[in-house]
Amino acid sequence: MSSILTNNSAMVALATLNEVNRGLNETQNRVSSGLAIRSGKENAAYFAISETMKGDSGMFKAINEGMTATKNSVATARLGAETVSDIAQQMVERIAFAQSDGINKADVQSELVALAANMQSAIDQATFNGDDLVGAAAATVTVVSGITRAGGTFATTSMTFDSVDLQAVQTALAAVDVTDTGTTMAAKLVVAEGQLDASITAATSMGVAENALDGQMKFLESLTDTLDSGVSAMVDADMEQEAARLQALQVQQQLATQSLSIANQAPQNILSLFR
Repeated sequence: MSSILTNNSAMVALATLNEVNRGLNETQNRVSSGLAIRSGKENAAYFAISETMKGDSGMFKAINEGMTATKNSVATARLGAETVSDIAQQMVERIAFAQSDGINKADVQSELVALAANMQSAIDQATFNGDDLVGAAAATVTVVSGITRAGGTFATTSMTFDSVDLQAVQTALAAVDVTDTGTTMAAKLVVAEGQLDASITAATSMGVAENALDGQMKFLESLTDTLDSGVSAMVDADMEQEAARLQALQVQQQLATQSLSIANQAPQNILSLFR
């Protein structure tokens, strides 16, 4: 039955065109934004997971940046400790040289005083941005190293290391006086050797701490890359697929428009019945 009031063909063609236009708009939004999922409306589960993962990635990056300052402080402290160790070795050698009779111990003492001053200078300068890990009593340093959501509970993770007391080494070595007959030369050498061992231990511990920080920072870099890739896999648009869909929808839009145009001409045919 034909009707001038209701055009079923046009309604069907219009519904088809509207559906194609909606698909075309969605595809164009995905192409322009690069995202297949932009809100919880499109995929609530993936959107929630991706937002959490993006937040974690941002926190890991911030923590990694914060650890850079600590690593620089430790690297500076390690360099200072190694310098102190080198100077301590020279002082031990000069004290050992002074063990023999016939040595001008006053000259040796002058060398020791100069070396002790150099050691103090190295200790004073072995700081990064005011962070002193070598010139005071040893203390435990705690560094936030990441976050965890194990067991559904959010928490931070941390790593610790001990600062070193190179000032005690310098003070002990500076007190050694090869011109004093109050203690034996052998005893002076024992003291110096003990402080050399302490400085070597300090340099080693700073090296271990620096290596641990460096390893954690590399891990955080890899972890953030993995998290970013995971987010991308969930919410990023497949551009090859979207390009193909866009072309197909553009063709469908043209066909649906033509179909609607044809359907709209149907009432004109009714006029022929009254000629």
